[in-house]
Amino acid sequence: MFFSYLTAALIGGFGYCLIEIIWRGRTHYSMFFAGAIILSTFYYISNNFSLPFWLKCVLGMIIITGVELIFGIAFNLIMKENVWDYSNMQLNILGQICVPFSAIWFAISGAVFGVLEKI
Repeated sequence: MFFSYLTAALIGGFGYCLIEIIWRGRTHYSMFFAGAIILSTFYYISNNFSLPFWLKCVLGMIIITGVELIFGIAFNLIMKENVWDYSNMQLNILGQICVPFSAIWFAISGAVFGVLEKI
């Protein structure tokens, strides 16, 4: 079980960094840890709860948005690392999260949970 979660964490960390590199051309080391936390949590949910697919997508969106808020406050606002800034986006909170990206996280959560259901 430990190695399953370690594998999920490593895939999540590298995957999140890869998404960032593809999307904006760069990443930050903190995103590895964010991705590791997120995919490990998704893996836990997928293996321990029988939920409707749409609810998994909503939970995934909330988890990713929450991790981004926590990491954004820590790395952008407190440590001044300037990893990202959503302040120009509509419906943002502290420039760290925003509704348009939460919608993207909903879709990505669906893809990830779809894969997790197959393994």
